[in-house]
Amino acid sequence: MTGIVKVYPPNVIALDHVSADFRAGEIHAVVGENGAGKSTLMKVLYGMIQPEEGAIFLRDKPVRFANPGEAIAAGIGMVHQEIVLVNEYTVWENIVLGAEPTDRLGRIDRTEARRRVQAIIDRFHFALDPDEQVDDISVAARQKVEILKLLYRDVSVLILDEPTAVLTPQEIPQLFNELRDLRADGRTILFISHRLEEVLDLCERVTVLRKGKLVDTVSTTGLSRDALAEMMVGRAVLFTSRRTPQPPGDVVLDVTGLTWRDERNRPRLQDVGFQVRAGELVGVAGVEGNGQFELVNLLMGLLEPDAGAIRVNGREITHASILERRRLIAFVSQDRGRMGGSLDASITENAIMTHHRLNPALSKWGGVVLDQAAARRFTTKLAEDFSVVMSGQSAPLRSLSGGNQQKVILGRELLLDDPLVLLDQPTRGLDVGSMEYVHDQILAARKAGRALLMLSANLEELFLLADRILVLHRGRVVADLPVEEATMERVGRYMLTGDGEIG
Repeated sequence: MTGIVKVYPPNVIALDHVSADFRAGEIHAVVGENGAGKSTLMKVLYGMIQPEEGAIFLRDKPVRFANPGEAIAAGIGMVHQEIVLVNEYTVWENIVLGAEPTDRLGRIDRTEARRRVQAIIDRFHFALDPDEQVDDISVAARQKVEILKLLYRDVSVLILDEPTAVLTPQEIPQLFNELRDLRADGRTILFISHRLEEVLDLCERVTVLRKGKLVDTVSTTGLSRDALAEMMVGRAVLFTSRRTPQPPGDVVLDVTGLTWRDERNRPRLQDVGFQVRAGELVGVAGVEGNGQFELVNLLMGLLEPDAGAIRVNGREITHASILERRRLIAFVSQDRGRMGGSLDASITENAIMTHHRLNPALSKWGGVVLDQAAARRFTTKLAEDFSVVMSGQSAPLRSLSGGNQQKVILGRELLLDDPLVLLDQPTRGLDVGSMEYVHDQILAARKAGRALLMLSANLEELFLLADRILVLHRGRVVADLPVEEATMERVGRYMLTGDGEIG
């Protein structure tokens, strides 16, 4: 890729004459802060978006893909962070979907399709059963199905966007071994990740982007995580815990016997109970799909429990309205674009959400009309306190980088001054610089005596911030460990099996 330029209207330069080369049979990382241009560069390569300038050469021949279908036909495929599979289909049915072999009468040849899928699974040593229904397999297995969909179509270049974001520590080495097998087969893997230790462990070379420009492409041999982070951010980044010991205060959140079954009467949460005290951060770990999503929705009133109780500061809110809960619980959703905020609404409108119902200073005429001047002042304070970089308050939230969107939402919630802060994947998809900033704000809330419950798929993050770690497995709390007594290996075993003991 040479001299790639991409401009988003009206004048946002996403890529500024970026050049990069990728070699056959290498695993090559593309890293950068949120908004640095790495995803845009990969989408240009995959034919999802068209550049204003620049050229792409595939095996020395110029190519230009009008859409991803043309890219796949040329041997370039992309696995996105959001897994898109048909849950009711088996593994092999998902893999061949849209490219099924047929018999002489034009009917799907199910025996041949399954044979081809099994051959690919065996060739690349993927631990998958082709006959399992996708709804019954782990997130890690689903990710492998996405990769196999591309291998079935014989792509030679695989673009993987944050492939380890939802995996446990035990699942990542197996995925890496499988990727190395693909490399040994001559495939080229382009690896987008914010986890720099993974980049250094897996990749031969790394291309670093910053603010739409190429910083450099370097070998990972002898490269440290600190040096790579500084290339990305332009300053030194700390990777050590800044959590200081402090005695917890009174119980703020008290959950007892919380139970919920889905519409098919399957237990998703079973007799869940725990407490979070003032000045304490409790982390929740678990393989995705083990009850975390349901726990968050029950706490926020989006689901009604079948049994159990939720109390905040001694007040029972088990059946309270969402607005009543918002007077007690600040909430940072894992989905900032659909639940945490409105991407098409202005930055000001996003900043004052919930505050406009609870803060009399933002209204006039007895709370009937929003005070626009007060709303602008509030947004200015939020932007200053949380270092939000924006062109103007009237710009839509989607005009901000992912890191700045998260700062708006985090700032809005922490300024609510509620006793309990619920954080659901608060740094998912953030670069190391933005992540460091969010961690500092979370620890400041802890130091100020607020109770924090934080769910994260990143175990290293929980060990940096949490005082205790709860582990959910199949809807039950199977461990409640002080962080000083826990190890990532032990927590990972609890996540996978419900048992943290060796043997």
